[in-house]
Amino acid sequence: MKHLFRVLLLVIMIAVFPCLNVLAVGEGNINNGGGGLGAGNSSNKWTPGNEGVRITVVRVNDLAVVTEPIDLTNKKPVGLAHFGKVSKLQYKNGEVLTPSPSSYHYVNTGQTVPRIISSQSLGVANIEEIKRYFTDEQVLRGIAGVLGMDFDILINGDYKLLIEPVSYLTYEGVFFGMTATEAALYDEVTNGGLRSKLPTVGFQNLPLAMFLEISDLGYPAWDGPRSGIRSNQEIKSSLGLGIIQFKEREAESPEIISYDYEYRVNTEVISAVRVSGGQSDPDHPTRVKFYIGGRSYQVDNVYYPDGDSQIVWVKWTTPATEQNMTITVTVSGLGNATKGTIHAKIVDLGKNPPPNPVADDRNDSFSPASVPNRPVKTFASWSVWRPWWQEYWVWHDGDDDDGYWCDHGWWEFDLDSYQANLSSSMSIKCDSKNPTSSGRTMKSGYGINQTVTGSVSSNQSLAVTQPQNAVSYFPEFGYKTYWRLLERTGSGRFEFQKNNYSAYKNRTHFSPIWMPDGVYTVNTWLLDAWTPEGMLSANLTDSLTIRGDLWEDWHISPKKP
Repeated sequence: MKHLFRVLLLVIMIAVFPCLNVLAVGEGNINNGGGGLGAGNSSNKWTPGNEGVRITVVRVNDLAVVTEPIDLTNKKPVGLAHFGKVSKLQYKNGEVLTPSPSSYHYVNTGQTVPRIISSQSLGVANIEEIKRYFTDEQVLRGIAGVLGMDFDILINGDYKLLIEPVSYLTYEGVFFGMTATEAALYDEVTNGGLRSKLPTVGFQNLPLAMFLEISDLGYPAWDGPRSGIRSNQEIKSSLGLGIIQFKEREAESPEIISYDYEYRVNTEVISAVRVSGGQSDPDHPTRVKFYIGGRSYQVDNVYYPDGDSQIVWVKWTTPATEQNMTITVTVSGLGNATKGTIHAKIVDLGKNPPPNPVADDRNDSFSPASVPNRPVKTFASWSVWRPWWQEYWVWHDGDDDDGYWCDHGWWEFDLDSYQANLSSSMSIKCDSKNPTSSGRTMKSGYGINQTVTGSVSSNQSLAVTQPQNAVSYFPEFGYKTYWRLLERTGSGRFEFQKNNYSAYKNRTHFSPIWMPDGVYTVNTWLLDAWTPEGMLSANLTDSLTIRGDLWEDWHISPKKP
């Protein structure tokens, strides 16, 4: 179970045997005590475990009771006499103990209420289990639902929960349900009759099941004995209550983590932000809007659990010209809005092709360069939170056995994982118009052809793009200075653009005539395969061998007479 970290303090005093010291949540406001179980008969008895707990919401600033108290129990009491749903605080403020003519209303929750009243036969109530229960987020969400109170309002620091143990006991043959305060008041009505018949359960086990160590809600801390039968005045003033206090919760605005990008012109790209803050679910969804180049792109129904985040993205196509763009992102949810900014640089890789090679080119200072390392990323993974409703059915008892079930559930989240893989290859070969090439060997001055392939596989195909650009770099330029932007000639296939300096307008690149013999390696960067987690790319190479030069294929004969 996920425990509600916002609970600052649980002030529940559990009746246990003497000399047992335990630490509580928060400030350690907890003490304990206990005793045995007195004798009883069929007309006056209590069965250990026959109990419940009354919960009341109290407003902190004026100590007003703001909801009708509810009784949680694991039992299904039938034919129970009771005094209505009245809290200890209401009795203190003058409410008179009055038998109720209505059927007893109780709530059976989907999560078992821990035993609160200690006894000799069942032993000490487990304080740690009780703390876990009353500080569990889903339990508190269920309680808020039964009370008809918004959970976020309940825990915002303006309210506290007053908790009172309830005992289901038989007195003079009548089956009763009563809190410790009601037991003390009823004993006064019966002139001590209840105390005379059920002294231990009504005036020791029940009132000492919970008490305060720190004064709160106008009730003092209990520093008296931890066992033994207590007086009615002690019970009414100080015993039979616990308090859950929530620290003040500030409204959480959505938060944005944005990323800066470099894109190519005329390219389908993905821009993403990461959103967090509070919990976003179908009842309180988050919306993200991207403002790009005069257009808006909206992503609705962005969900994530409290304490986590969600990456949010849009696809769009970059403009045809180089420029710097500012993308504004707004996130709205939980009644708040946040703005973020993405900076995008749009570049054109097609503006720097190699110059026209000529027969008398020279480069006497040429020194081979190593193929550079370029950004490489062939795998990406991301995830999407998927909310689902956890049913939490609660039985509401009604008059004349006319009860009903009501779903007081909550949102749970599953995390769906996605990934993308880039596969790629590159191959160069001697140009088809090269008359003297042999396999993968050619003379300098002739051309080469190239084929690059790339594809992205993903289990969320709509969230990725296939590779859209490839750019080749050459050893004669030190793999910089000049480059060729390849043309996409098919799905996932790239080749040189048609060369204006080729007599046949072939898709070729001419090696310089001065290129020394040896390995001729072309480097191609395959890029612009976009995912929500950035760009996938590959740094590819392939090589041919140069032996000799183009001049060796020319023969000049004497002019015939």
